[in-house]
Amino acid sequence: MALCSGIRTDGGRCRAQAMRDSTYCLNHAPNAAELRKRRASRGGKAGGKGRQNTQVQDVKEKILELTEKVEKGDVLRGDAAVMFQGYNVYLSALRTELRITEQQELVTRFEQLEEALTDNPNRYHHYGR
Repeated sequence: MALCSGIRTDGGRCRAQAMRDSTYCLNHAPNAAELRKRRASRGGKAGGKGRQNTQVQDVKEKILELTEKVEKGDVLRGDAAVMFQGYNVYLSALRTELRITEQQELVTRFEQLEEALTDNPNRYHHYGR
């Protein structure tokens, strides 16, 4: 396949493959501006997995601290048990939030694939031949 005829912002030639029946890749095709705009508007809307990781790490540290306080006798076991239940509910909510985020990301990726296939249905037929 031919390379894209587009020019990058740094002045160099684009090295991406051109779309079938076009001299441009999707990022440089003049008739794909609306598609690029729709895709760009989705960027950054998903919460990401980094936030959950730091929240889980914070809870793990609190659980460890609480366990040490119970062992030392600084916190009653009953009070600690209630706090552990709260941490468990919080972690469950984080798991649910992560599942929702992952599902939203998958839906977005499927929509992008469908758009790509709709925009250029013959582009992917050469695989498997």
